[in-house]
Amino acid sequence: MSTTESASLYNDLEKMPVGELLAGINNEDKKVAYVVEEAIPQVEKLVEGIVARMKQGGRLFYIGAGTSGRLGIVDASECPPTYGVPADWVIGIMAGGDEAIRKSKEFAEDDFNQAWKDLQEYDVNEKDSLVGIAASGKTPYVVGGVKTARENGILTGCITCNLDTPLAAAVEVPIEVVVGPEFVTGSTRMKAGTAQKLVLNMISTATMIGLGRVKGNRMVDMQLSNNKLVDRGERMLMDELKIEREQAQQLLAEHGSVRKAVEAYRK
Repeated sequence: MSTTESASLYNDLEKMPVGELLAGINNEDKKVAYVVEEAIPQVEKLVEGIVARMKQGGRLFYIGAGTSGRLGIVDASECPPTYGVPADWVIGIMAGGDEAIRKSKEFAEDDFNQAWKDLQEYDVNEKDSLVGIAASGKTPYVVGGVKTARENGILTGCITCNLDTPLAAAVEVPIEVVVGPEFVTGSTRMKAGTAQKLVLNMISTATMIGLGRVKGNRMVDMQLSNNKLVDRGERMLMDELKIEREQAQQLLAEHGSVRKAVEAYRK
């Protein structure tokens, strides 16, 4: 039996008071970051490969099913507003299509060939990178997608929560974060999902920094899509350029981004 399907270390959950349930969940969650830490060398290898290809015009794709697919879509969708990159730089695709983001689509993940068909809609090529996300490490949609992608010269990696899986065997850079049994047996949206999210945070953040989308420690290319972000941008300018709020407001309004405002001011 795979680790993600093994029995919970806790029993009679329905008899526990709420405080005990929450403490148990929290105790299991504490284990996750330490497991992810052990995978840093593999994450590093994958990020270096992704950055090298994206500098040549490539893109980063995530594929997954269920929770794993949704996590990939979340990570991809947050890159444009956070780093000001085009929407087609990082793309999340899940079994069953966009409809499956909100509502589970039965058996969509069992089609070995569908992920590659979905990727064809984006004219995927050898400059691109593909990360397959599957806690079990055996989801046919994901395994089939990365296997065919690798055969076509695309850099492939994966995030899985079991050892020695078909998914890990199919990719160039496997990332295995084995967090142990879930608090609720088999509920991989919990610890496994948390581990996957942490790794995705690492991949996209380190990639965007490698592509020059962060200066110092700040999101200088973020989209100014609400008042909170406009205020953040103004404060960035005030701190970086040692100017007053009014001048920062004027610069940001005129140039549309923190990076462009700083460059214009310093010309």
